[in-house]
Amino acid sequence: MHGPASPGWLLVALCAATGAYCLLRMRSDIEAQRRAAGGEALMGFGMAAMAVPATVFTPPAWAWPLYAAVFGAAALRALWSARDSAHHLHHLVGTAAMVYMAMAMAASPGGHHHGGAGVPAVTGLLLVYFTGYVLLSGARLVPVAVAAAGSGTAGWGDRPELARACRLSMGIAMVTMLLGL
Repeated sequence: MHGPASPGWLLVALCAATGAYCLLRMRSDIEAQRRAAGGEALMGFGMAAMAVPATVFTPPAWAWPLYAAVFGAAALRALWSARDSAHHLHHLVGTAAMVYMAMAMAASPGGHHHGGAGVPAVTGLLLVYFTGYVLLSGARLVPVAVAAAGSGTAGWGDRPELARACRLSMGIAMVTMLLGL
C-alpha cells in the first residue's frame, strides 16, 4: 500500500481475520456455503497479502503475475459457479478486480502501489461497484442481525449475519485498495 504503514497493517489484519473466519465457515454442513466460504477465504488472504505496506515488503516482480494467475483461475471458477447462483457474479467481479490490481502493480515501476497505476475508467467503475456493494451490504446487515438474535441455534459457519459482515469487510477493503491504486 502507498502511504503510512499503520493503515496498511490495519487493512492486512482486517483481510486476514476475514479470511480466517471464512475458513471457519467452510466447516458448515451446507455445501453451497462451504464453497462460497472457500472462495471468500482465498479473497481475504489474497487481499491481506496485497495490502502489506510496500515500506515493509516489496514483492518480487514474479509475484504480481502469479497473483493475477491465481485470481484469474478463481474468476473462471466463479464464472462457472454463476450458472447456479447469482451470488457468484459478485465473486467474479471481486476476482476480476484482484486480477486488475495485480496487473496494475506488475505494470507500475517497482511494483509499488502508486496513485494512477491502473486505468482510471476501470478503477472508477470498480470503485462505484464496490462502494454500492458496501452500502447495500451494510443496509442488509442490520435487519439480519436483529432477526437472528433470538434464534441462537446456528453454528459459527451457518450464521448469515456473520457471513454478511465478512463480505462487507472485504468490500470495504476492496474500496480501500482501489483508492490506493
